[in-house]
Amino acid sequence: MAQNPTTVTDLLQALRGTNATAPRLTWYGPNSERVELSGKVLDNWVAKTANFLVDELDAESGTVINVDVPVHWRSLVWLLATWAVGATAFTGTGLPDADRCRGADVANIVATTDPEAASTRAESSGHQPYVVAVALPALAMRWTESLPDGALDYSGQVRAHADVFYADTTPAGNQIAWESVAGPVSYAALLGGGTDGARAAGGTDIAGDGGAGVTGPQRKLLLGRDGWDGVVPSALQTWAAGGSVVLLDPSVEDTEKLRASENVSA
Repeated sequence: MAQNPTTVTDLLQALRGTNATAPRLTWYGPNSERVELSGKVLDNWVAKTANFLVDELDAESGTVINVDVPVHWRSLVWLLATWAVGATAFTGTGLPDADRCRGADVANIVATTDPEAASTRAESSGHQPYVVAVALPALAMRWTESLPDGALDYSGQVRAHADVFYADTTPAGNQIAWESVAGPVSYAALLGGGTDGARAAGGTDIAGDGGAGVTGPQRKLLLGRDGWDGVVPSALQTWAAGGSVVLLDPSVEDTEKLRASENVSA
């Protein structure tokens, strides 16, 4: 029996190498939006975003990236790309605590749906991170509104980057991978392999069976209204176990019809 991936690099390799054309992330958004990404396509988005981070924003191990984006398929891509680079992702309000983010008192990069506000906050703080505007609609090819000086357009630039990402370094296991409202998660624990694995696993079964005693890959329903700490750990564990995720925007009703149409099993 193959061992589940224990690092993000191994997880991404599994996404593109095992049943690569099978759905791994299905998003239901406002205005009847439905986006489905296979393992190969999800990995492709992550690779392009990671290359964008490195090539355009000088991201590396130790960089702090504030993902100021709602729980969404694009924000999951940003998290995976951040970890592929070996950086620290921050989700929540405010800026990372200096001690918990190992000396970084402000974000180096802010990915946001409100670049004007992010730029204003940065200017008032006296620190100038890279500000990246992230358009959420699935068909958005660029940011359609005006951008503050120096802000970058993620949708307009990311597609030009390479489809494969090769990290220069591997982050140490004790390096902080994710800062959320609930606290820090190390790289060792991100996929349940370290001492803070219970925190990383969000209290759910590591095998991704939802605690129901079901074996094998699951099709798991996740609700955006549960927030980062309710969605991200469960998504990671489900993918690591070979399963797939159906993620609903808070505006989308969780119905039996939707569950049946998506073959939700957990």
